[in-house]
Amino acid sequence: MLQRLSTLDRFLPLWIALAMAGGLALGSLLPGLNDVLDTLKVGTVSLPIAVGLLLMMYPVLTKVRYEDLGTMRGERDRRMFGVALFLSWVVGPALMFALAWLFLADEPAFRTGVIVVGLARCIAMVLVWNDLAGGDNDRAAILVVFNALFQVVAYALLGWFYLNALPDLLGLDNQGFQIGVWEVARTVLIFLGIPLSAGYLTRRWGLRTHGREWFESRFIPRIAPLTLYGLLFTIVVLFAIQGDAITADPLTVARIALPLLVYFVVMWVLGFGVGRAMRLGYPKTATMAFTVASNDFELAIAVAVGVWGATSGQALAGVVGPLIEVPVLVTLVYVALWLQRRWWPTGTAGHGSLPDASTAHLAP
Repeated sequence: MLQRLSTLDRFLPLWIALAMAGGLALGSLLPGLNDVLDTLKVGTVSLPIAVGLLLMMYPVLTKVRYEDLGTMRGERDRRMFGVALFLSWVVGPALMFALAWLFLADEPAFRTGVIVVGLARCIAMVLVWNDLAGGDNDRAAILVVFNALFQVVAYALLGWFYLNALPDLLGLDNQGFQIGVWEVARTVLIFLGIPLSAGYLTRRWGLRTHGREWFESRFIPRIAPLTLYGLLFTIVVLFAIQGDAITADPLTVARIALPLLVYFVVMWVLGFGVGRAMRLGYPKTATMAFTVASNDFELAIAVAVGVWGATSGQALAGVVGPLIEVPVLVTLVYVALWLQRRWWPTGTAGHGSLPDASTAHLAP
């Protein structure tokens, strides 16, 4: 199964780990790197980091099939989409909020970063997991469109609710931490709005002038590696400027990883269980599970850096996200295929017209 992934995708956790190690080494060799980046800063974001963040997002958003948004058919499709969106946008953020407070109540920066990851719904890498698991590619593509559009509208409001309003309502000690809704909205508009517009316009141009076959089999594979390069560049820089904090407390990454690990597994099990209970069949059930369990770590990193800065604990938590998500979701692909053989022995493996996963080159 993993042979269907490109070399870049297959060893993604390794590349991320190497980027982290390279960043720590760079930080020790160039202790004045943060001062240099500060001279190129606009607001809370250094321009080189901003470029890396935008490079992460643009190829992801050219893959989104905006043109398929109106292709829902039948009551069963509407029920599936409704339940998937409810799990993604209501249950998922609430679960991550609970886990963050359970495991990181004494670490407000890390806790906030983990919550920010939970609010960012996956808009690309889920297509890879879904395809490898034999899910319904057409419906996965439509759910990705919904998630991309919802994030533009809902992300900032959800951020304000889970970071400010709900802790106050529950009487939780937020340790003086407050965030304005406009700070999150501004970052989302920059780091999601700009690449979303560019990706949409690029896709319209490509489909109109060259057709879907050329666009998805030739153009997207050429630009797709930019996402990984942008991600790795951002990780190297973040770990270079956070090296002292990380080496002083090596258990930090493990503490951040624990709620993320629990979150991905619980959301996948919940999505798969709900899909089976609804008798959707294996392809749609797999699509439901991987859609609700995946997160857009590119956007989470962009928001954390844009709002709190590259040296923040929130940014570190965002970077740990893909290190945990990728191996967990790959493992769950094998679990899904095993459950298919056990529960749907005569069922179909799924279908769809998306390009092979080997052309996807990253992007949750």
